[in-house]
Amino acid sequence: MENKTALIKKISQPNNLRKILNEKSFVPIPSCFDALSAKLIEQANFDATFMSGFAASASRIGSPDLGLMTFSEVFDQANNICNAIEIPMIVDGDTGYGNAMNVRRTLKECSKAGCAGILIEDQLAPKRCGHTPGKDVVNREEAFDRIRAASDMRNEGYDILIMARTDANHTHGLSEAISRSQKFYELGADIMFIEAPKNTEEMRTICKEVPGDKIANIVEGGITPNLSMKELSEIGYKLAVYPLTVMSSAMKAMINSLNLLMKDEDRSGLLLDFSDLRQKIGFDDYYEISSKYETSKRS
Repeated sequence: MENKTALIKKISQPNNLRKILNEKSFVPIPSCFDALSAKLIEQANFDATFMSGFAASASRIGSPDLGLMTFSEVFDQANNICNAIEIPMIVDGDTGYGNAMNVRRTLKECSKAGCAGILIEDQLAPKRCGHTPGKDVVNREEAFDRIRAASDMRNEGYDILIMARTDANHTHGLSEAISRSQKFYELGADIMFIEAPKNTEEMRTICKEVPGDKIANIVEGGITPNLSMKELSEIGYKLAVYPLTVMSSAMKAMINSLNLLMKDEDRSGLLLDFSDLRQKIGFDDYYEISSKYETSKRS
């Protein structure tokens, strides 16, 4: 059985995220993909994190973000992350893994796990990364039913913030994407996410015409301009998610260190000091707490 402190933390995370949104003029959100990357984001003093489906799929099953991860795999990864950190985490719920009834279950389980927010999008299943080819969206009514189901479930007591994403700009144009987002807001979505605007003019139009808190998805090398946080805030965005920054930098470091290892060359410049590594993973905290128990302490 979970202890009382852990349960209180899980229950309060949606309110923690609401407090952050109310108090901060702009919220940058680096994406995690596992418990360790989430802990590093927390240690870097960011207010919140987002479990990127792209990064989680790559790290957990070694596959691209093409709808290959199942709900149970996503939930297990999200649960592990929530248990490892104190800051709020928003989970990538993709399409909800089925129809409106599946969305209800997805939101319920993610809320129980302690997720502060959940992304639900209007892509056809299997979904695609928003900055890659081949994606399409469901019709309006199905898209609206997904957000309606999420909002209904929250009203039934499973508190969580709803991030409503549309990819309609890619297939139907910006006006359709804006129209869908306006309806998502009416249905109870908290954070509005129009994926992959192609230029700053589209970004300005989105922020002008869509109500609620808007989020920019900054994929380095992707379709959307990689603007500074100051520029994003001035345009009208409340949040920005950086889905690949942590994973991409980690992959580059691993590739470089492996190449040096293969050549039997010095790789020390790419490595954390062993004492820093232990501290960031949590060895020091473990030893401090375990010292209270005679049979568990380590010298």
